[in-house]
Amino acid sequence: MAKATYDRKEQFQQIQSGLLNGEQIIAVYDAIGTGTGFIGLTDRRVIIQDRSFVGKRFAITSIPYAKITSVSVVSNKSWGGSFFSTGAIAIHVGAHTYEVEFRGAEKSHHVHNVILHYIS
Repeated sequence: MAKATYDRKEQFQQIQSGLLNGEQIIAVYDAIGTGTGFIGLTDRRVIIQDRSFVGKRFAITSIPYAKITSVSVVSNKSWGGSFFSTGAIAIHVGAHTYEVEFRGAEKSHHVHNVILHYIS
């Protein structure tokens, strides 16, 4: 298995501490903007740190790939340029959508492609 990529070691270690038996980390990326702290991708699920709870509380949410209905590239521009000109994606799980914004389009591209691989 290829070595996992990550932005911040403490986020990687937080994901690592909650792995299931035999589960492998693919990537852990820091998120920017309000609400999301980071996103982790394993060979079994997507793990999102959600900081949007009242009182400085946060949740670590695990989303099995089988529950994800679609993944979107989010942009505030028209589609005149590159498909991955933005650094944001949206993960659709039933009626809920998790939006994650990254520093750099290459991270959103990687996350999008990994999720698409596991849900298709």
